Amino acid sequence: MILLDPNARPVIGHRGNRAHAPENTLQSFREAVALGVDGLEFDVHVSRDGELVVVHDSTLNRTTNGHGAIAQYTVAELRTFDAGAQFTMDNGRTFPWRGRGVTISTFDDIIESLPRDLPCIVELKTTNATEPIRRAIKRHDIARRVIVAGFDPAATRPLRDAGFALGASTPDVAKLLLSALLRRNVKSTSFQALCIPPRWHRIPLPIAALTCSLRTSGVVTHVWTINDPAQAMRLWADGVNGIISDDPALMLATRPQ
Repeated sequence: MILLDPNARPVIGHRGNRAHAPENTLQSFREAVALGVDGLEFDVHVSRDGELVVVHDSTLNRTTNGHGAIAQYTVAELRTFDAGAQFTMDNGRTFPWRGRGVTISTFDDIIESLPRDLPCIVELKTTNATEPIRRAIKRHDIARRVIVAGFDPAATRPLRDAGFALGASTPDVAKLLLSALLRRNVKSTSFQALCIPPRWHRIPLPIAALTCSLRTSGVVTHVWTINDPAQAMRLWADGVNGIISDDPALMLATRPQ
């Protein structure tokens, strides 16, 4: 899989083509695929009836015309909300996707609609998603093309040795910092990918040092959310593998040939 290839420089659509379409929707993912992304990143929560649903926030408020917690609604109820209602590219002057039938999708919807070989990074936003994602990956037979990540180790730790790649949790990253700053090589880890931002709570992360310290372990580094070409070029020069971007077309045009 290209997202685990230490020699690859993939461009990954952050929640799809988020700069130009409503995030984490089928429409956004299809746009990103049409642009030629190497992979997609998206988030999952769990509905009241136990289904994995593709949405970032724990509530409907920011991205839809609904209100309240995702977990209080069934999938059927979630599908009634307009997932394009709040999307704007001009600070709220216009809402071009409002009323166009954009809905919240399930994990199954997305996987069944995407190209069969397209890699994905799946971010678990709740520990309630741990066992459902294990079952879904097996059901769709996609273990070879997914990385499952999550900030909370309680969400990802039970999935070790489940047969698919894992991303580092927040405590995993914290444990790496001393080795990175001391320029020590990390020989082995319980995860296969490091998916990190340039800053954590406004504190810059030593990305080049982290990437260097992990090189001998075979762990790849993907950085989010990068929308500036100059920053992307610096990160690639520092040895970062993947660029996770809201504007994948811009990053694809930036990537060295």
